Amino acid sequence: MGPSHCIVLTILLFHIFQYQGISGAKFTLVNKCSDTIWPAILGNPTLDTTGFELPKGGSRTFQAPTGWSGRFWARTGCSFDGSGHGSCATGDCGSGQMECNGAGATAATLAEFTLGSGSMDFYDVSLVDGYNLPVMVDVSGGSGQCTPTGCVEDLNQRCPAELRVEGGGACRSACDAFSTPEYCCKGEYASPATCKPSSYSQMFKSACPKSYSYAYDDATSTFTCTAADYVITFCPPGSSQKPWRSDNGSGSIAGSGSGTGSGSVQEAILADGSWLANLATGDSTRTHSLGANAKILAVMVALVHLAANVVPLGLL
Repeated sequence: MGPSHCIVLTILLFHIFQYQGISGAKFTLVNKCSDTIWPAILGNPTLDTTGFELPKGGSRTFQAPTGWSGRFWARTGCSFDGSGHGSCATGDCGSGQMECNGAGATAATLAEFTLGSGSMDFYDVSLVDGYNLPVMVDVSGGSGQCTPTGCVEDLNQRCPAELRVEGGGACRSACDAFSTPEYCCKGEYASPATCKPSSYSQMFKSACPKSYSYAYDDATSTFTCTAADYVITFCPPGSSQKPWRSDNGSGSIAGSGSGTGSGSVQEAILADGSWLANLATGDSTRTHSLGANAKILAVMVALVHLAANVVPLGLL
């Protein structure tokens, strides 16, 4: 291969790596529940939608740019009119619409992500803001440990009465229920040294050991991967999602999942950076047969062949 061939190859590889750097990640949301759900998205920058209907067995994919940070959750027992106005029994974002428009939710299982810019992505599943459905996060491609995570226990069935949402379709966090500094890790409790697990967060943690159970539960709850896509499954196979059974006609879904979480991960980062400082990647049992690095290598091989055989005909 002559110098001209190497120049062409270098230019082509530059554009490939540049594209990879700006392409971010694809998120695919899958509904394996026995009923329709209404996923919600809160993130920066805003993706294609902030809330939508997803029927049983349905899926929808979103492309997020590098540096995107946000969360996904499912709403259940929703009722919206033809103009998209309405509310949900669990996971409601309070916007009064199908689109959440930047509003968050409590008593909902969260899947949270911060995408790297040419570096690692961070992700978790959180019970910090409560629980309503089982959720699993699986990784497609990527390099690193890239551990799947989620929550497979039915926390609605074991939810203490003082945390239980009316109708039994969700379980609130102690912070949401009592709003005290020690439960919310605020004020004098706004550091890992002073904010400790409560009996309520320990109940969540024992059920879902990889999940965020309170704001500073970083060490066993945050996972990393580089250049990957992600599949978020609500009511994954093997979970015990139960149909709605409420006297007031509102929905109640009890699920089980297996996972990680951090509902207030942004607050923890802002407080003292402990979310990044105390990262634990966990044990990965997933094998990536064709991760991002392998794909790049395959493209490089193809480009070498192109530069050696095709380029001389068109450019030299």
